[in-house]
Amino acid sequence: MPHINLPEGLPGITAGFAFRPETAPPMLELAEVLLRGPSSLTSGEREMIATFVSTRNDCYFCQTSHRAAAAHHLQGNYELVDAVRWDYQNAAVSPRLKALLTIAGKVQQGGKNVSAEDVAAARDAGATDLELHDTVLIAAAFCMYNRYVDGLATWTPTEPDLYHQMGARMAHQGYSRDREQ
Repeated sequence: MPHINLPEGLPGITAGFAFRPETAPPMLELAEVLLRGPSSLTSGEREMIATFVSTRNDCYFCQTSHRAAAAHHLQGNYELVDAVRWDYQNAAVSPRLKALLTIAGKVQQGGKNVSAEDVAAARDAGATDLELHDTVLIAAAFCMYNRYVDGLATWTPTEPDLYHQMGARMAHQGYSRDREQ
């Protein structure tokens, strides 16, 4: 049961956006830029960072929807996304992504937890300044998105197929409000 009178039948963040629609465009634009905009990190890698942070924050709606988006970017490879969620150090991803996930995990705990050594390790693994910047911002933004969804106690469906469809839409059509047009 939501903590405030949110529109019924809208899952997760969409209920908050419907309640206060003027907040939706900047939040969606940020997600679009961070997860789908030009970057040397693939959209799949960026969605995995979002999924990883959302999993650590125990936000079911965000971790499940972005897990599906990441898998859609990775030709349906839910197994890889789950490996990153639960044990990224042993997942079949690049050393660069592992180093960036370490940083994302530290941002999730608190920004000051990121050390110069973490940044140096990511650079040694091939991460650029832009990738470091975007990893920190993705992690920080998803802490905000996660807390928005869970802080309002939005409705969180549990049907896997709903998330699979939502992930496909996010991966292929993006985060723009007018994506269905």
